[in-house]
Amino acid sequence: MKRFIPVIAVAAALGGWLLFANDEKAATGRPAFGAPTTVVATAINPAPLRSTVEALGTAAANESVTLTSSITEIVRRINFDDGDFVEKNKVLIELLNTEEEAQLAEARANLRDLKRQLDRLRDLDNSGIAAASDVDAAQAAADAAEARLESVMARLEDRLIRAPFSGMLGFRQISQGTLLMAGDVITTIDDVETIKLNFTVPEFALALMQSGKKVYAKSVAWPDREFEGVVTAIGSRVDPITRAVSVRAVLPNDDRALRPGMLLTVMVVTDERSALSVPERSVVQIADKAYIYIVADRVARRTEVELGLRQAGNVEILAGLTDGAEVVTEGVVKLRDGSAVKYANDVDAQTRPRVGAASRASESTDNDH
Repeated sequence: MKRFIPVIAVAAALGGWLLFANDEKAATGRPAFGAPTTVVATAINPAPLRSTVEALGTAAANESVTLTSSITEIVRRINFDDGDFVEKNKVLIELLNTEEEAQLAEARANLRDLKRQLDRLRDLDNSGIAAASDVDAAQAAADAAEARLESVMARLEDRLIRAPFSGMLGFRQISQGTLLMAGDVITTIDDVETIKLNFTVPEFALALMQSGKKVYAKSVAWPDREFEGVVTAIGSRVDPITRAVSVRAVLPNDDRALRPGMLLTVMVVTDERSALSVPERSVVQIADKAYIYIVADRVARRTEVELGLRQAGNVEILAGLTDGAEVVTEGVVKLRDGSAVKYANDVDAQTRPRVGAASRASESTDNDH
């Protein structure tokens, strides 16, 4: 009989411990056995959530022109350097105009002389001396001289090549003293303060494309920047081969960081709203249901939720989550409903040496010596 006594004692002790554990769980709502599970929990608050359509686009200048000459003449002066930013109407090239300047002086002199004759005839006509026909002839001669003057001035203006708009110049293709032929390329000029962004989207996204939709673009040249713009136009046709539609957006480019021809990744925001989202790793799928763990009073409660849009590693929670609730974002796989938890930062605080305690330990050691 003596050999059964230890077994009976162990069984009695185990029964008492289980009874104590059940009483503690009933009183606190926490499981009384096992150490608390270390987790990371985050308070979830509403944040902007975007529904987007992504594409690849090509940057184009708002205005782009190849500058040429309309006449054949020698280049007298060049007033720009490669890559300059110039204002509208700035004179870039001056062509030789010696003959036209002489003709201009002659035309001005003739016009002054004819106007003086016209004024004298008018005075005589007012006195009844000159014939009206003489006044009319003098008026016609003065008008013709003025027309010749304007013609010479127009030819002089043709010898000044100006910037048609404010923009950035390309490389200079001519030199001073060159005989510039009509149609020869001088340089290029691009208005890049606004960039046109052209891209295509699949046919199914056509209904989502509307003028005024926000666009965010990125370039490998500027990996840390995001350029914001708006959709301005949608193509009138769908390509029958690719089943894609062309879309154009405009991006402000005040610092001229973007250049025509650059490849940009495009994100068109089709819908933007405020929503509660959690990391996808926080969600536990069981059959066709989704759950998350919400922490309250250091206890994790498994809560069924309804999922919405997934984006960038997060998933929208449509139902089952309230604003400000603490959701377990790390350590989910170790949890079950009702598990006691402790926060990871609490563990760090416990293991981190405290300055006061270290000082007291040092003083105690010194006193012992």
